[in-house]
Amino acid sequence: MAKKIQRSSARPAAPGPATAAPGESAPRPAGRRRGRIRPRQVTDFTVQLATLSEAGIPIVKALTILEGQMRPGPFKAVLQDVVEDVTSGTPLSEALEKHPRAFDRLYASMVRAGEAGGVLGTVLERQAKYQENVETIKAKIRNATIYPSVIVAVAVLVIAAVIVFIIPRFDEIFRSFNIALPRMTQILLDVSGFAVNQWYLVFGVPLALGVAHVMGLRRSQPYRYRVHQVLLRTPLLGPLTSKALIAAFTRNFGTLVQAGVPHLDALSIVRDATRNEVLAEGVEAIRRTVREGEGIARPMGETRLFDDLVVNMVDVGEATGELDRMLLKVADAYEVQVDRQIDGLFKVIEPALLIVVAGFVGFIVVALFLPLLEIMNTIGNA
Repeated sequence: MAKKIQRSSARPAAPGPATAAPGESAPRPAGRRRGRIRPRQVTDFTVQLATLSEAGIPIVKALTILEGQMRPGPFKAVLQDVVEDVTSGTPLSEALEKHPRAFDRLYASMVRAGEAGGVLGTVLERQAKYQENVETIKAKIRNATIYPSVIVAVAVLVIAAVIVFIIPRFDEIFRSFNIALPRMTQILLDVSGFAVNQWYLVFGVPLALGVAHVMGLRRSQPYRYRVHQVLLRTPLLGPLTSKALIAAFTRNFGTLVQAGVPHLDALSIVRDATRNEVLAEGVEAIRRTVREGEGIARPMGETRLFDDLVVNMVDVGEATGELDRMLLKVADAYEVQVDRQIDGLFKVIEPALLIVVAGFVGFIVVALFLPLLEIMNTIGNA
């Protein structure tokens, strides 16, 4: 794999606050709307804007309609700024770029390509379809994780209560009879004693590790790279993540190429749009090679991030001049595979969790009742 790229996180310095002239209201800083903007809101907006645009409604009127029916909130405030900018003559793509929390670089670049080619409605429709597919997969993952999450939460609470409150009582009983304890019982009592006496470590260490992990993901590119690298090598999750990344790359790259964006620009946009550092490094390696006059297929294969089928399809697409169509075919195929693997993965996870929980419960029951049987035998023989 190519040498790891340190992508600069620097941003242009924000201009200082403008001073309003007497009698004029101060200008609103673009892109500084507080509050969370849900991806579902952006997806619904894109679908509706594509429909209105395809119906022949001018873009300013379409934006005004959508802004007017939007409920008050951060996204409505963003749309108000966009409407004002477009009304004053700013291209839609530039107006969207001012609000990266709602419209990322990929989105704005797609809109710019649609504006340049006079096919804004078509491009918006493709973007809407892509966003709906992403939202569908996210919703499926959320729904599939509800049941396992409930199982894990209840099991952790029950086992913690047993370890903290129940097992110490058994420890007192065992000590009063002064009997030799089985190895598994002693392990259970030691764990319980540690949890009761060193509770600040039991809660503090995981909390500290969790905070450090979140901070590392936010602030350290090398740390994100290492985490993403480990994720791709993890059994079950690794292959699924790899296919999801391939599907996203080919969908985004193919759509940009189809919209007329030059290959180098399209690769830069896809690189910046991905949140996986390993894929971003691979795309940057591809972009450097393409900039030197090479094709796309060979450097794709050298990254070892793409299956041979993907590389061969891209090679054929370059040879026949239908690279965009081949990329979108690959995206369709891999999105279907991702959908199936998600279903299969969670069908495996649910019974596996039940087995693990049952194993913990069984261990506790056996560890506690073996000494009780010994005590009962001792009392019976007395």
